[in-house]
Amino acid sequence: MCGILAIIGKGKDEQLVRELSKRMTHRGPDESDLHITENGHILSHERLSIIDLHSGRQPIQGTSTAWMVHNGEVYNHQALRDGVLKGHTFRTKSDSEVIVHLYEEFKYDFCNMLDGDWAFVVVDGDDFIAGRDPMGVKPLYYGLDDRGRIYFASEMKPIADQCKTFSTFPPGHYYTPNTGFVKYYQPEYEDYTKADQDLDLDLIRETLTEATRKRLMSDVPIGVLLSGGLDSSLTSSIASRLLKESGKKLHSFSIGLDADAPDAKAAKKVAEFLGTEHHEVHFTIEQGIEILDKLIWHLETYDVTSIRASTPMYFLSKAITDMGIKVVLSGEGADEIFGGYLYFRNAPTVEDFQKETIERVQKLFTADLLRADKSTMAHGLEARVPFLDKAFLNMAIRIKPEEKMPKTYDGREKYILRKAFDTPDNPYLPDEVLWRQKEQFSDGVGYNWIDHLIEYCSSQVTDEQLAGAEAEFPYNTPTTKEAYFYRTIFHKYYPQVSAAQTVRKWIPKWQENQDPSGRANAAHVQADVEIAK
Repeated sequence: MCGILAIIGKGKDEQLVRELSKRMTHRGPDESDLHITENGHILSHERLSIIDLHSGRQPIQGTSTAWMVHNGEVYNHQALRDGVLKGHTFRTKSDSEVIVHLYEEFKYDFCNMLDGDWAFVVVDGDDFIAGRDPMGVKPLYYGLDDRGRIYFASEMKPIADQCKTFSTFPPGHYYTPNTGFVKYYQPEYEDYTKADQDLDLDLIRETLTEATRKRLMSDVPIGVLLSGGLDSSLTSSIASRLLKESGKKLHSFSIGLDADAPDAKAAKKVAEFLGTEHHEVHFTIEQGIEILDKLIWHLETYDVTSIRASTPMYFLSKAITDMGIKVVLSGEGADEIFGGYLYFRNAPTVEDFQKETIERVQKLFTADLLRADKSTMAHGLEARVPFLDKAFLNMAIRIKPEEKMPKTYDGREKYILRKAFDTPDNPYLPDEVLWRQKEQFSDGVGYNWIDHLIEYCSSQVTDEQLAGAEAEFPYNTPTTKEAYFYRTIFHKYYPQVSAAQTVRKWIPKWQENQDPSGRANAAHVQADVEIAK
């Protein structure tokens, strides 16, 4: 996990590019380097060392004239080295290096060969290719300056004031000067009519286990973000089992306003059950409010639910890196795949349900994945997401929607995921956690967090300011005082129209209350009330 910056085009001052790249130094605190190609193009890299700690410095040169920078992980890099790239001579043991060799071997047609989460740029003479992983787990932006130079960067910070226009690089695409954008990732599940697979609980369990196994690839210690909800608890349970096979113990981390927060209590039960080395972090409402300005600078969004949930994740990430851990597993994606948000139970038809799961997965990069990446990478922490493994996605989304709809099982969301890991003879989790109701992260850290946050933001914005919001912010106009407050902070750092246009607001469907908190749904009950099977 790192920060990359590439500028295609001559004449950019080297020292300025170094300074621009350093705006992302939080993404790669271990080392930094820059390369100017023979044709004057510039590649810069801020490195967080995870694989090949000693020789994996970037930019990396291929066997001839091609150079590359990469952010993320390629989990099948060894299989590629041993297979289609077995005739190549490698300079490092880094997983990143396979990308430049794949380009040399296959030109543009190789993105589907990569199994992992990544963003990269390869430059070869005046030719180049930039690509982003299928789901957008790793961020990437692109832009154009007034001299026609093309920019690619992991965050907006290095390019927002350099480009006349810029945008989010679409997940599942690559870009070359000869082809423009090409959608290389075209899974069958994007067609809602292809959700025709019978339910196989064993397959769910086996595929998620393998997705977790490959994400334990690391030359540094790994931990888990454990909220006590189903998704992070399952990830923790699987990882704990896999690490025990090699005699290792898992570090788990949770956060709440105090020890009585719904998530903190559930996480403690899971940690005790699994025998992890558990660490519980607390933050105060005052501390959360105090870091909002800095947080929004890191997040590069004004989306309400992203900011609410990122605040505890930001504090937790700092505590984790302070302990020397650089990689954590996280549970993003399960709610979108299995219809886990409480509003899904209100879907009018199975067709609507399936379409919504697909859309939510496709838009994860604008919300939960953005939050997971940028709130962790603010402190140089890499978050890996097993639920968004390509093989798991293709299997899970194509299960018949009538098997997944919450109303099918008296409102128990993610029933089939729970059922797949309900193995009494060899339990993965305590029953009260396995069958715990969905609790969104920003709620689970303590219900007072959102309530006080809304109250604070309202105190900072007048009725007159909110009434004039449309004139001040004509694009994506904020409609609440909380949203207006976040927007003003965002605008201070990213005043460009292009910046505002990168943000998508997350709004639940099929319910009257449009607040994104899970508690806005009429079906919500306190998460520590046991839901019987």
